[in-house]
Amino acid sequence: PMANATITLAPPAHQVHAGDPVTLRCSVQVGSAPVTFTWLRDERQVAQGPLLELGDIDLGHSGTYHCVATNQLDGHRVFQALSPELALEVTPRGHGDTGVAAAIGGSLLFLVLLLSVIVAWCWWHRMGGTLPEPPAPPEEGEVLYSHVVITERA
Repeated sequence: PMANATITLAPPAHQVHAGDPVTLRCSVQVGSAPVTFTWLRDERQVAQGPLLELGDIDLGHSGTYHCVATNQLDGHRVFQALSPELALEVTPRGHGDTGVAAAIGGSLLFLVLLLSVIVAWCWWHRMGGTLPEPPAPPEEGEVLYSHVVITERA
């Protein structure tokens, strides 16, 4: 009997980009030799053998892959194990994701700087456009009051 057919992707990746070298490996945990492997993409047979070497992939390699492991005992009984499906989605190579992130970051930085300039300009004009003058020293006969608070630290 056959059981637990699995597909592994080499190199392991969450995302596959056009131009990446990709190999799929089919294996079984239970099964007597000789075992043959048949590869299917979108329900059509594409290859035989435990390895499916796709090489430098392109967008045309996108699809749903699975393998069928088969062995025949006594020349009469045939056992098969079907692997779970592997959905392979090939994305175009490029820096689209990082370019978008950089554009958003640059735009936010520009907005922060612009807002800082506007706030500084408003503050400057509210102050009359000049720095405030220090208070004049008291003239003779005027009283200068001051208030001193002393606090003690523990």
